[in-house]
Amino acid sequence: MSSFWSIWITVLTLVVIAGCFILLRLTSKNTTGVDEGESMGHSFDGIEEINNPLPKWWSYMFYLTIVFGVIYLALYPGLGNFKGLLGWSSANQSIGTEHGIKADSEAAVALAEKEGRWVQYDKEVEKANAKYSPIFAAYLATPLEELVKDEDALKVGGRLFLQNCSQCHGSDARGSKGFPSLADTAWLYGGDLATIKTTIMNGRHGMMPPKGGLPIEDSELQGLAEYVVKLSGREHDEALAAQGQGSFMKGCFACHGMDGTGNKFMGAPNLTDEAWLYGGSRGVIMESIKNGRTGVMPAWKDVLGEEKVHVIAAYVYSLSNQ
Repeated sequence: MSSFWSIWITVLTLVVIAGCFILLRLTSKNTTGVDEGESMGHSFDGIEEINNPLPKWWSYMFYLTIVFGVIYLALYPGLGNFKGLLGWSSANQSIGTEHGIKADSEAAVALAEKEGRWVQYDKEVEKANAKYSPIFAAYLATPLEELVKDEDALKVGGRLFLQNCSQCHGSDARGSKGFPSLADTAWLYGGDLATIKTTIMNGRHGMMPPKGGLPIEDSELQGLAEYVVKLSGREHDEALAAQGQGSFMKGCFACHGMDGTGNKFMGAPNLTDEAWLYGGSRGVIMESIKNGRTGVMPAWKDVLGEEKVHVIAAYVYSLSNQ
């Protein structure tokens, strides 16, 4: 962790603890001008408010948690790069257990630093790889066209999807605003098996510049949005849409096509279907045109490896082809 972030985390943590202490002190004082146990002078529904102090047991417990927090952060890691007075870490903990020495001792700390790795974690990873690597290797050797028919492989792909992809695309893969649904047939870059795998492996970076980078005035946005509504087959104002078509022909067609059906090579969306990444209302369409949109999907090849991506690709393909 860099020095900046270490200091940032340390200061922020200590400020929060100090803030809790100050807040508790302030709320423990009677600043209402009304004696304790006396009425505050108003009631509601027959219930009168009395100026009662915080319960002593509650205040003492709060003070105790603050003291506990300060002591814990002094002894154990928690303040940026500060390792704590005991020098504890999961590395020396596992080494201490393995070699029969006290986990928090200087010997354990020195041995952990000498090893320079998370011993227990590494062992667990090695054990898991030894068990599951042959399975994923077999999946990788299986063509995607056959893998989509393997129920066991799809179950594995589903679990990997939930662990790594559902944060953006949802547990049901139906996405949300700004995150595409994977359960329909609308694909920005293509929905065939090879393209899906490429997308997951290398990620995607989609970008529409404000007004498409074209000489489009704000006064044209309403008409242009109306034309996009027309392209999607909805009820529209024909005269206004005709004006918008002229704006569209200034250059929007270069990405979205003359007929508005998009360009999968560029990731330009189809404007003639009912799939909207950010929303299909006239207001949102105008917002998208005026301000542009930028979307990034990270590459997963270095995180999961091709073997796992291969299985996820088969699973994602199965979602839109059920």
